[in-house]
Amino acid sequence: MEYFEHAREVEITGVSDFDLVKTFECGQCFRWNADENGVYTGVAYGRAARLRRVGSSVFISGSLADFDTVWRGYFDLDRDYGEIQRKLCVDDYMREVITFGSGIRILRQDSWEALCSFIISQCNNIPRIKKIIATLCREFGERLDFDVAPLYSFPTAENLASMSTEDLAPLRCGYRAEYILYAARAVAEKTLDLEALSRGTTEHARHSLKTVHGVGDKVADCTLLFGLNMLDAFPLDVWMKRAVAERYGPGFDPGVFSPYAGLAQQYIFYHARSLKNEKPEL
Repeated sequence: MEYFEHAREVEITGVSDFDLVKTFECGQCFRWNADENGVYTGVAYGRAARLRRVGSSVFISGSLADFDTVWRGYFDLDRDYGEIQRKLCVDDYMREVITFGSGIRILRQDSWEALCSFIISQCNNIPRIKKIIATLCREFGERLDFDVAPLYSFPTAENLASMSTEDLAPLRCGYRAEYILYAARAVAEKTLDLEALSRGTTEHARHSLKTVHGVGDKVADCTLLFGLNMLDAFPLDVWMKRAVAERYGPGFDPGVFSPYAGLAQQYIFYHARSLKNEKPEL
């Protein structure tokens, strides 16, 4: 990978697996949106950015310091995805889904944002998830200084912890409001220490996450993969359960993809969802 600073942008070259559409539209994140020219704008870690592809280069708005401190890690740009793909090609089906999904990168998202977002995702479709999260950020986050339409940071757990379900009524997220508050209080009070969990084992982190009211297997595993960067997590939603059952039958052990089961999951999910061209609940 090489990168160069231009006027208000950093150009990245030499990254073979960095497809903006696949990375942002594969179901792992909900705060990036494309305009009619395919330029994505979004927010992570309280910082806004705009990304565009020109030929073999990706351009990220901001300074070289912004790139080094936020975006290089967030987009996991130092990981060799080509090598991982070679290890995951265990059969013809995986070769097919990897070819189809090549370009997906697992984003290193803020752990609290990932937990809260996937609580919201329960029994929900992606357009509605994005709408609820946008409202959450507009109502309770901080407005960011950026040169497009208003953008907002993700509200902290501490900010939400003192609120009631009535306070969250503008989100129109139903029973999920209660779950958001339980999780916010657990994180704010450090009964759920996400930073400490990120340094431990996947199994311990999964068990700890599931002690929070409203967090089951799917939300826990999504938080492990997308918020704690535990790449051996293998979230199972309706798409994944269907795809795995059709291809591998009952009793399938995702450990065959270890230690990169999470990336295998993303390739399978993106392939299944794209081919069906539907928007079921997650």
